[in-house]
Amino acid sequence: QVQLVESGGGLVQAGGSLRLSCAASINIFSFTVMGWYRQPPGKERELVARISRGGSTNYEDSVKGRFIISRDNAKNTMNLQMNSLKPEDTAVYYCNAENSRRDYWGQGTQVTVSS
Repeated sequence: QVQLVESGGGLVQAGGSLRLSCAASINIFSFTVMGWYRQPPGKERELVARISRGGSTNYEDSVKGRFIISRDNAKNTMNLQMNSLKPEDTAVYYCNAENSRRDYWGQGTQVTVSS
């Protein structure tokens, strides 16, 4: 059974940084794409960043230049380095992974940015 476990969330002041990690229970090379999504309070879940098996990345416009997504195939983890955080980045952040059959979700980790 595939499990994705996020860590690294917390409370930070505006302008600060956090690093989220997503640990997978299987070899992440089996996933064609992995990504981070977030759900702000009272809003729909939205894509933050994605990274392909080959390392290609794409970012939601509001996080470009501030967030960096990466994957470590040797450690079976995916990370999201979040810099210059803003109050509007406050959300529950979810790890997502896709293979040819389905996609998988983590349980989410709360990120709160105070002004």
